[in-house]
Amino acid sequence: MTEQLIVFVLLLFGVFLLYIVSEKIKISYPILLVIAGLIIGAVPGMPAMEMDPDIVFFIFLPPLLYAAAWSTSWNDFWKWKRSIFLLAFGLVIFTSTVVAYFSVHLIPGFTLALGFLLGGIISPPDAVAATSVMKGLTVPKRLSVILEGESLINDASSLIIYRFAIAAVITGAFSFSHATGQFALVSIMGVVIGLAIANILYVIHRFLPTTPSVDTAITLISPYFCYLAAEYFHFSGVLSVVSAGLFLSWRADEIFNYQTRIQAINVWETLVFILNGVVFVLIGLQLPLILDDLDGFTLKQEIYFGLLISLLVMVIRMIWIFPGAYLPHLFPQVRKRETLPSWKAVVISGWSGMRGVVSLASALALPLTLTNGTAFPFRNTILFITFCVILMTLVVQGMTLPLVIRLAKLPDIDNVSGEEKNLRLHLSYQAIEFIESNYAQEDATRDALHHLKTKYEKRTDHVNRRMLTADLTRHSEDVFREFN
Repeated sequence: MTEQLIVFVLLLFGVFLLYIVSEKIKISYPILLVIAGLIIGAVPGMPAMEMDPDIVFFIFLPPLLYAAAWSTSWNDFWKWKRSIFLLAFGLVIFTSTVVAYFSVHLIPGFTLALGFLLGGIISPPDAVAATSVMKGLTVPKRLSVILEGESLINDASSLIIYRFAIAAVITGAFSFSHATGQFALVSIMGVVIGLAIANILYVIHRFLPTTPSVDTAITLISPYFCYLAAEYFHFSGVLSVVSAGLFLSWRADEIFNYQTRIQAINVWETLVFILNGVVFVLIGLQLPLILDDLDGFTLKQEIYFGLLISLLVMVIRMIWIFPGAYLPHLFPQVRKRETLPSWKAVVISGWSGMRGVVSLASALALPLTLTNGTAFPFRNTILFITFCVILMTLVVQGMTLPLVIRLAKLPDIDNVSGEEKNLRLHLSYQAIEFIESNYAQEDATRDALHHLKTKYEKRTDHVNRRMLTADLTRHSEDVFREFN
């Protein structure tokens, strides 16, 4: 116990150092952390760091999902709900189905139930990997909102498929109609439970005499409460957490003052950074444990399976993403609400399918034995393939995605909404007016106030120029379309 605790503390310290290195060499830190975990795990005499799937599902997953939901604008999420749901549900089901039938023909002895189990495990992209890769790069707001929204919901759909596939493997029976009905029930009730708990938390935050510290502490336990409550009734804990996070984020201005916001943001940023860092290093450390038993296959065969299925999931996303982006625009209702996305943005979305935490946790959570006491079939093969998919997508897609984004040279016109620009402009004008009307005669602080006023005047000029540039760009595009 003491030895593992020392290793864990050193692991935390290593995460901090590797993050600094990743910032210097301009590589997304999840990629660097996974590679570091691989190297550390290969060191002779290194104690095994086995990842208990319950720790990931019940300790790591709820706060990470909750934080992602809090940082997502409900208005933006709802605006692009069609695209988000097509990816989060449609693409996950499509990926699981294709992987299921492909793996049955690829792996000797693999059943269709095991294929759907593998498909459910490796179908959801990881939120942290995509957002960390895109950090500091210019991408349209529409694209970032859709990818973040997808990663919030797809974990739920993949875990529901995973749950039904495990039941089919264990019992040997599967009913499509029953599974479809249960899928809808589990999803809807997960959202209902999340919203019910969110309303209770809303009342606590708004009407009880809490302090910033108490409010922040409540936000830390809220995701666990939502997750465990839904899972207790065998509904979707993921959707419970996400729906609660989105609701409370939407009503945050009614329940939190500025002190609570500042304190909570600082605490949550630190917590999320530590959780993400530890999990991605642990992913790399799992390989030696996975290699202990390869279900009778050689390492060469397992690598072959892993590479083919990794390439398959990359191709599947590209195949789905283009029809999903353009076919709905055949309907007039969609054309009225949405502009046609750039093909470059669609390519970037298709190349943003890095897998991560949820996939590995799902694979590790597979039972060791069936109900009759026999070993769970192909368990380590599924683990190895999952690890290959995570590594391949993180390294191949994650390391090349920044280059793809730079080559695309997408316009930054919608990176900040017009409403947000107008709000910033209004606040700057209000600040200038307040300084001029209240502190005009203050000699002692005249220099400081002049500096502050100049700062706001420069800000208003900058925002006005950006808005003018955006208007001119849109006007020139309209003229170009009119004459062509």
